[in-house]
Amino acid sequence: MNLSSLKPAQGAVRKKKRIGRGEGSGAGDTATRGHKGAKSRSGYSRKAGFEGGQMPLARRVPKYGFKNRNRVEYQAINLDALQKLMDAKSIETINPEVLINNGLASKNDLVKILGRGKLTAKLNITAHAFSDTAVKAIEAIGGTVNRI
Repeated sequence: MNLSSLKPAQGAVRKKKRIGRGEGSGAGDTATRGHKGAKSRSGYSRKAGFEGGQMPLARRVPKYGFKNRNRVEYQAINLDALQKLMDAKSIETINPEVLINNGLASKNDLVKILGRGKLTAKLNITAHAFSDTAVKAIEAIGGTVNRI
């Protein structure tokens, strides 16, 4: 046995149907394309979303609002979540690395501290953004706020 004698299994390969090669072939005349219409013509390609001439769904449905491409998405973390973290792990300095290690944020998240809940421990917090109520609550207890 050598490479030149290798063949596919019997019946595995079928001959290509030769269409449009005369009446006697059985696949002449319309060449299996049916009669008339855009699909029977050469060069036909249907536009994405084309629905046979009826008004396409993308144009039938009303449009409203918009998505601001310059929006900055933050992972919101409230003071009560920080207090729970403080109670469980007795951490005094909170930064994005600590939040990632404790499952409150993901690696690529920008972190924003929000003011819901009570903070009883004095904390040094470093984050990308803070709400006004969070800053007041942290500084009222004697903690520090550091923006990245």
